[in-house]
Amino acid sequence: MTTRSPSLTLAEAPLRQARNSAALWSATGLTRGHEVVRRRGFVAVDGDARAGLRILVQEPDLDPGELAELGELAGRAGGPVLVEDPFSATDLSHLAMRNWQMPVMLRPPGPVGAPSLEVIEARKPEDLRAAERIVIEGFELTGFEPYVPGELFPPALIEQPGVAVFVALHEGVPAGAGVSVVDDGVAAHYWIGTAAAFRSRGVGRAVMLGALARVADLPATLTASKLGRPLYESLGYTVAAPATWWASTA
Repeated sequence: MTTRSPSLTLAEAPLRQARNSAALWSATGLTRGHEVVRRRGFVAVDGDARAGLRILVQEPDLDPGELAELGELAGRAGGPVLVEDPFSATDLSHLAMRNWQMPVMLRPPGPVGAPSLEVIEARKPEDLRAAERIVIEGFELTGFEPYVPGELFPPALIEQPGVAVFVALHEGVPAGAGVSVVDDGVAAHYWIGTAAAFRSRGVGRAVMLGALARVADLPATLTASKLGRPLYESLGYTVAAPATWWASTA
């Protein structure tokens, strides 16, 4: 059971999304054995050639030293570089990175409907592997192919505080998956994906409803893709602000 938390304002959502995303990626980096760099203005998870470098901007006002260090980390990264800036305040165009925007969205605490499919929390190795395969396929994470079990979602990830992985089952077959993180009284959702064979069957909605049911008394944030935004709006999410994402061109 969760403890009821006051709703966030839309203005607060980017900061809380930044903190939550840092919590997820710090936990992921820790369980992968990757270096986690923490600064006032950003958190970086420096992975291997396949996982790459993930940078989570934490403040809208990176100072010159932080900006320089961010550039140094990106310059020496051994794999792809992805930077998430929920504030859309840090210009990284000097690093020759492509960028795009997606909205940070906020849902206030409140009840949710029952999912149309069975949604389970992945506690068994086979369920976690199923979720991993669905996310790799659904998000076209070609950097994680050929598939290595436990590389995207290490077994220890689901033992980290606040982290949960969910799987939606269609007649007993894993059809969708997602990750939820609760940090400092705020829930956020990531990697909401559907297996190709089950698309356009309401699987994504089922995953979200199943995950939201566990945190219905908490405000919830996420960053929405263009395709995902209508689903999230139908579940009570409102756009708070645009987040800017930067990625290496290689």
